[in-house]
Amino acid sequence: MWRIKNNGQLDKLIKHENIVNFIKAQRLSWFGHLQRMPEARATKKIFKWNPLTTRPRGRPKYRWEVNIIQDFGQMKIKNWLTCVQDRAKWKDVAQKAKTFN
Repeated sequence: MWRIKNNGQLDKLIKHENIVNFIKAQRLSWFGHLQRMPEARATKKIFKWNPLTTRPRGRPKYRWEVNIIQDFGQMKIKNWLTCVQDRAKWKDVAQKAKTFN
């Protein structure tokens, strides 16, 4: 169940960590979950889906996957394909993202 949290609740949840790093860790955690999903799941199909139309002119919009790849580059994670399959290793990667500067 989703609900909106106020700043005080977020402060307790994050324990004074950087909010950007917290969001990055949550994004990496979800990415690991998504990569371990079976191919038949609807969420995985939507993630892999490639639209048939072209994008409008102008600056390309950032996609969620591009942000993940940038996070890998910043954290110098090279073997994420094998690391994502091991939940314990991937949990360590997500924890490392919380404290990464």
